Amino acid sequence: MLNARLFFVAMPFVALLSCSGKGDNVSPAITEPPVTKEYTFENTPYWADEFNGTGIDATKWGYDTGAGGWGNHELEYYTNGANSSIVNGNLVITASKQSYQGAGYTSARMVSKGDGNFLYGRIEVRAKIPGGKGTWPAIWMLPTDNAYGDWPKSGEIDIMEHVGQDPNNIYVTVHTGAYNHSINTQKGITYTTNTATSDYHIYRLDWTPAGINEYIDGQLQFTFKNEGTGFMAWPFDKRFHMMLNIAVGGDWGGAQGVDDTSFPAIMQVDYVRYYRVNNL
Repeated sequence: MLNARLFFVAMPFVALLSCSGKGDNVSPAITEPPVTKEYTFENTPYWADEFNGTGIDATKWGYDTGAGGWGNHELEYYTNGANSSIVNGNLVITASKQSYQGAGYTSARMVSKGDGNFLYGRIEVRAKIPGGKGTWPAIWMLPTDNAYGDWPKSGEIDIMEHVGQDPNNIYVTVHTGAYNHSINTQKGITYTTNTATSDYHIYRLDWTPAGINEYIDGQLQFTFKNEGTGFMAWPFDKRFHMMLNIAVGGDWGGAQGVDDTSFPAIMQVDYVRYYRVNNL
């Protein structure tokens, strides 16, 4: 789900100092790929939310709020908690047909916070996503500091995207300065299943200095290697944070219009778990 949300064709644990975010303090280009080795991950999550409480943990999650299209003509207003709740051990994000602050729909865009900034590791999210024309749920990651500049230079990792007009396809992608849809070089895959919206699935990211591997239900779907050519191809040596949201409409999500009978649209998240790398 693009930071500018235009159109998809889509650790050490936070021991780093915050970068300026202006793109003026960039690391020198790497001249060769990292040494190939087999990375392993801890067995116990270092950071997790099982959503077993009575309310959303404000130490782990915050909200992006507002309307304005989010860079690609989306139709929702993201509220500050009104469209998210904990129900029966699940985080529930609800997109509703509701007029609010000039927008025709409301939804939630949740952001991991506090210790929820990650550099390398394994992330697993078990979730059930909504269908319906005009819906655009996503599980994704954005750079915390924009150390290499604005999107797409500082990168984006899409663990899962889905659009309602394309009900059987799930999209897994990355975006960088060198690889993105605006210059027709995007990197990603389309995973086809007739249970995309009817069943829970486990979406997993394995992220190391050597590359990114993304899985659905334990099966490797997509690999993106660190070429060692610098931040334009590999900005993924800085900390990122989690994003969970349902957008409404937009240049991709609304490409075939919005069916108001799709709402309320609900994404249920059973858990989010982060595991550190054993052998960096």
